[in-house]
Amino acid sequence: MLHRAYRELHDMGLKFTATHQSVETTRRRVSEGECWVAMVGKTVVGTIVWVRPNPLDDVFYYRRAEVAHFGQFGVDPLFRGLGIGTKLLNHVEALAKESGFRELALDTAESAKHLISLYERLGYKIVDNHDWRPGTNYLSVIMTKAIGK
Repeated sequence: MLHRAYRELHDMGLKFTATHQSVETTRRRVSEGECWVAMVGKTVVGTIVWVRPNPLDDVFYYRRAEVAHFGQFGVDPLFRGLGIGTKLLNHVEALAKESGFRELALDTAESAKHLISLYERLGYKIVDNHDWRPGTNYLSVIMTKAIGK
């Protein structure tokens, strides 16, 4: 499902891990936080992983005690436009707020202007950047949204 959800980014030439990751990589990435899925019948059509701060995280901003973040966020293209992604994102925003975090953050490719615009419309702003290379072929922006006190 993640390969399908990230296909558009792959077709743009962006090497997001989710465009090609193995089952083992998916397991590892899911184990870093709480994975939530959206189902239609017995089919997974969306996913998001909510992650608490880690003082050893590669991303400096994700080390901050008041900042949770999410990743592995995607909706199967056949099920987009139904509010599935919005429900998943609202769910992790609520979890983070209920858990006492002040911000919820994410990272995406700086060249994925359509994703940056989407997150900006949802109240996220760019606060930092990160270079995942050589694992990817792009620079990332870190975006955050105030969710708590």
